Amino acid sequence: MRHAIWLSAAMAITLIAASPTFAQQNWLERIDHASPQQLQALLSKFPKADSNRDGTLTRDEAIAFARGMLRQNQPPNRGSQKSRLKPTHEDVAYGPHERNRLDFWQADGEGARPLVIFIHGGGFQSGDKSKWHDDANVRRLLDEGISCAAINYRFRHQAPIQEILHDAAHAVQFLRGKSNDWQLDPSRFAAWGGSAGAGTSLWLGCRDDLADPQSDDPLQQQSSRVQAVVLMATQATYDLTRWEAFLGPARDEWRKSDDDPASFYHLTSANDLTSQSGRAILRECDMLSWIDAEDAPVFVSNPLPDTPPTSRNQYLHHPAHAREIERACNACGVPCYWQQSSDRSEFSDPVAFLTTVFNAKE
Repeated sequence: MRHAIWLSAAMAITLIAASPTFAQQNWLERIDHASPQQLQALLSKFPKADSNRDGTLTRDEAIAFARGMLRQNQPPNRGSQKSRLKPTHEDVAYGPHERNRLDFWQADGEGARPLVIFIHGGGFQSGDKSKWHDDANVRRLLDEGISCAAINYRFRHQAPIQEILHDAAHAVQFLRGKSNDWQLDPSRFAAWGGSAGAGTSLWLGCRDDLADPQSDDPLQQQSSRVQAVVLMATQATYDLTRWEAFLGPARDEWRKSDDDPASFYHLTSANDLTSQSGRAILRECDMLSWIDAEDAPVFVSNPLPDTPPTSRNQYLHHPAHAREIERACNACGVPCYWQQSSDRSEFSDPVAFLTTVFNAKE
């Protein structure tokens, strides 16, 4: 996904329709990161993408429409195309909410296997674990003897960010609790995500352990830590008040609502962020402050142009996020492999990164 300028979502779907074999996953990623304006442009070009006919095109609808066009344009019995990778265990509940669900693919091999937990993006407002069902990286990891899982989590209208992050931690604890049943090595867990899923993965990699040895719930006694993280188009911190220091001010038109960023935490105004409880919430969501010497090694790729942001998408996924992560990791001695950094370019491939980290822990 190294491009000077990302094409619009409408152009992405046009190219998918014209050439279904051309960088399919990259085009789907671009649609996943499309701005509301780009989605509206796509709707005017492809009105059938609005599956529920409510006049608003969501990312989920756009991705589903693009996938449908891919399927329609693929010739039958095409040997190079593989069907959906069916999970070993599908739609398993790891918590009480309807979105607390995960899929699990068990890798072949003797003994307990490492695990990579995939976390979808979508701005904490859309997305689904099903995006990983035909992902080439899941297949590659399984071929390497590494089991995989993909999780859903609550969206922003259902819970504030500080609780959504804990959904992911509960999923990690649940999966550790399944170590014996699902042949997993609890000392070799990793998180991999894009955009919102990347920020969540970083939080899992640096947040102090949430295990409670005194809990009556055996799953709450499990560690919430992961031993490696892969970040694709990540954010550096979910303390949004820190962004201006390394990104510059956001334009008013990039805001989702007048009460941004307070609404991200389900607070009512900016004044709430300065209260004692507000500062505690910001600290909980600040991955940069959580990073310390005990944390997991990091692979990060934020390949957008390293120029002043000119759109909401560029602001959210700017290389400055990766640079801040690298600085924080370097200050603590945490290995950080920023794909665009000439100083730390040992790994150009996240699967190679993970297999190296897991093999070192055997």
